[in-house]
Amino acid sequence: MATQPRQVWRRRDLGLAGAAGAATLLARPRAARAAKALDVVLESEAIILDPYFTTAAITRSFGYHVYDTLFAMDSGGAIRPQMVERHETSADALTWRFTLRDGLRFHDGTPVTARDCVLSLQRWAPRDAMGRLLLASAHGFDAADARTIVLRLREPFPLVLEVLGKPNAPVPFMLPERLARTPGDQRLTEVIGSGPFTFRPDLWRPGNRMVLEKFAGYLPRQEPPDFLAGGKAVKIDTLTLRVMPDQATASSALIAGEIDYQQYVPFDMIPRLERARGVKLMGLGGLHMFQGNFRLNHAEPPFDDPAVRQVLWHLVDQRAILQAIGVPAQYAVESCPSFWMCDSPLETRAGAEVFTLSIDKAREALKRTAYAGQPVAMLEVSGSISQTASAVLAQNLKQAGFTVEQQVMDWGTVLARRARKEGWSMFSVYANGIDMISPLTHFYVANTCADYPGWSCDQRIPALMAGFARAATPGERKRIAAEIQVLAYDLTPALMWGQFTIPAAYRSHLNGLVQSSFPMFWNVDR
Repeated sequence: MATQPRQVWRRRDLGLAGAAGAATLLARPRAARAAKALDVVLESEAIILDPYFTTAAITRSFGYHVYDTLFAMDSGGAIRPQMVERHETSADALTWRFTLRDGLRFHDGTPVTARDCVLSLQRWAPRDAMGRLLLASAHGFDAADARTIVLRLREPFPLVLEVLGKPNAPVPFMLPERLARTPGDQRLTEVIGSGPFTFRPDLWRPGNRMVLEKFAGYLPRQEPPDFLAGGKAVKIDTLTLRVMPDQATASSALIAGEIDYQQYVPFDMIPRLERARGVKLMGLGGLHMFQGNFRLNHAEPPFDDPAVRQVLWHLVDQRAILQAIGVPAQYAVESCPSFWMCDSPLETRAGAEVFTLSIDKAREALKRTAYAGQPVAMLEVSGSISQTASAVLAQNLKQAGFTVEQQVMDWGTVLARRARKEGWSMFSVYANGIDMISPLTHFYVANTCADYPGWSCDQRIPALMAGFARAATPGERKRIAAEIQVLAYDLTPALMWGQFTIPAAYRSHLNGLVQSSFPMFWNVDR
């Protein structure tokens, strides 16, 4: 295990004896306690709870339960109002007005106002690739009155709603003003949102469990739930996020009825789960698939050298990695060279000529570089499929002539280590397809030339992304996305190690579970 301490919020930092804990208790009716409860195991433990502070999917999952958004995406990819009641645009498309729904409240009982939302957006936007693009085209956000947010643009920006309703981390969740004023480089010390669940800091046991409770003051929309959009009617009283690092143990607990839901099922447990009484599997395709990546550190040798990075395109074996992980054929895309996912609107092979597996080519190419034997420090999450992916690549790296150091740790430690520019070369990770299908949201392309772990930069890419955001037609966006991918293959911010689905599993007594790779527990009953 690495010596870097995990970045967790200590209970004292959350002010448990102060206003946050008291406000949560006030917002929670005594009569509603634990009448109905769900115990679930998610992909990992929620460690970073500031929703703007990381792109980790577990923080986003936590955020969607305790915070709310102005707009949200439905299952068809359309952006629909969420906290917003109505919106309008001026004839020249330079002024946008958003009116909040009446009666929205934060968990501490205070009303949600336009000023809260403006300050939230001002804290969030600089930390997000799409947010920064919007800021570059805008004079800014203002609060015209308690319920009206005004956005004034310098030039038309066709993707305003896509930015405000994007499901990609960091998500533009709304915070109360006093928390939204927290400087962007400092973490929040309280969890106060206006979402369907409240966080119980007094019941949080890091490494064991986290408890969320139904927010009695939440006003769901009247439409049926549709992915992240529509009505979020909470039908349970307590949601407990159990920490079980070993996925097989979690699957056994699910079969035994000790938990109700497991977000990621180990592939070797699928046959047993399919036979288990009272268990259902949820395996989804399309946007609900995942893309695996090896993220490279451009700030330190050996991958500060573009020539050395290029060698890696001969060493990633997607087929072997997916087979080693044990992904059944029906849950995998055999080989996908598109940064923007295969079977997606922007799929392209542009620039992919270099993505050819050959240990011999890699060995010869490496000899032509200035590589001097510097160790490739691979951060690996213990027991994860990402670790298996790293093991396959590590063997190929060694055969090509690289010196390799495999460093095994938990995900929290990876998050801490990757925030530093020194001491690591790459880490393996996988992300929801919905995050990776566009240059504006793909973590390792969208954050080109930004202060983002990996620190990859080609100044031509941000300019093209701005053009992508202003593009008037899908055809023009597809053309620009192909141009960006050519540059991405040259820059090598990350290398794709496979596209696949991980089924979720749940007890058959659950009703109303939204079919999604995002875990969401509004509308669920038992």
